[in-house]
Amino acid sequence: MGWYVGVCIILGVWGGLKLDEKFNTGPILVIVGLLLGTFIAFYGVYRMILPNINRKQNKGKH
Repeated sequence: MGWYVGVCIILGVWGGLKLDEKFNTGPILVIVGLLLGTFIAFYGVYRMILPNINRKQNKGKH
C-alpha cells in the first residue's frame, strides 16, 4: 500500500510539473496534481482495505 500511495502522489506532482511547463501556469497544476494524486491514493487504499473490514464485520455477526 505504501508504494501505491507514493506512486500516485509522485505521478500527480510529475504530471502537474509537466503541464505547468507546457502551459506556463506556475505552480497551479502542480498543486492540482498533488491533490488529485492524494485523492486517488487514499481512495485506492480505501478500496484495498474495504474487503478486510467487511470480512471482520461479518465474522463478528456469526
